[in-house]
Amino acid sequence: MKIIFFGTPQFAVPTLEKLLNHPEFEVLAVVTQPDKRRGRGNQLIPSPVKELAVTHQLPVWQPTRIKKAQKTLALLQETAADVFVVVAYGQILSQQILDMPKIGCVNVHGSILPKYRGAAPIQWCLYHGEKVTGITTMLMDAGMDTGAMLLKAQTPIALLDNSQDLAKTLSQIGADLLIETLLKLQRQEIEPIPQDDLIATYASLIQKSDYLIDWSREAIALHNQIRGFFPDCVATLRGNSLKITATAPLGSQYGADLPPSLQVLAKNWDNLSSHVGKPGEVVSLAKGVGPIIQTGEGLLLLREVQMAGKRPQSGWDFVNGTRLKVGEVLENGQL
Repeated sequence: MKIIFFGTPQFAVPTLEKLLNHPEFEVLAVVTQPDKRRGRGNQLIPSPVKELAVTHQLPVWQPTRIKKAQKTLALLQETAADVFVVVAYGQILSQQILDMPKIGCVNVHGSILPKYRGAAPIQWCLYHGEKVTGITTMLMDAGMDTGAMLLKAQTPIALLDNSQDLAKTLSQIGADLLIETLLKLQRQEIEPIPQDDLIATYASLIQKSDYLIDWSREAIALHNQIRGFFPDCVATLRGNSLKITATAPLGSQYGADLPPSLQVLAKNWDNLSSHVGKPGEVVSLAKGVGPIIQTGEGLLLLREVQMAGKRPQSGWDFVNGTRLKVGEVLENGQL
């Protein structure tokens, strides 16, 4: 099976690796986003997918706008590929492109469709506190993740998983599911299933305002926001921006889901729950662990934070470094 691979971030790399290592597939070329300037040196950095493609000496095409890139469109047509595989490419494909491959364009999407169509399914499923997510492979059409579904695979979400953790898990699941999907398509063993638009939900692009922490929200909602939009959620301490990158909601209902290092807090819940403050107030300092913050409902442990211009640090190092005291108040995040 002759394949053109479309993908950009690390999430897409395991799928490309599986295709390159499988005897029944031939990757003819890779399409990825243009190199971006990053870091202090403002150097052009290739995408993770391009780096892998270059090591395998594959042709790499990087149009700024693929719908308008006549040279790339001509190259794609000339390949006479059986299938285009699309994994987090980052541009919408035109109907002209969708019609080129013999079998079609197969997408690896990071949710259980039709839930969380769109650009940020992993982040929003965490934000909404989902306990299970997965991967769906589908035949692409002109809509936003509206194509007929091929195969699905599910995975549980742990209480302390963040978007980076979950993306890593799903990228491996997606790679395996894509191989199974292509082999079954080749053998005509899959009947595509139309999506039910009535139960579809949409995972929109994340806005800067989504990163702002509002301490009046309940602890579990803040925890889900912080892990979903990792590592960018911000509060304010002493007039300065403070990124909060890892938390744990505290309460008897979460005890069984906390790691051994935090079980002592679960056992001490009756004592902790007697501490009451206003939203954002430091109500306790868990020795060796971190500060415990009152929210609009429930308590939230800060496991890791990042002060402006500094490296991420543990909650306890943060307490010691700032000499944080019980009674001090963290303010809401500001744009």
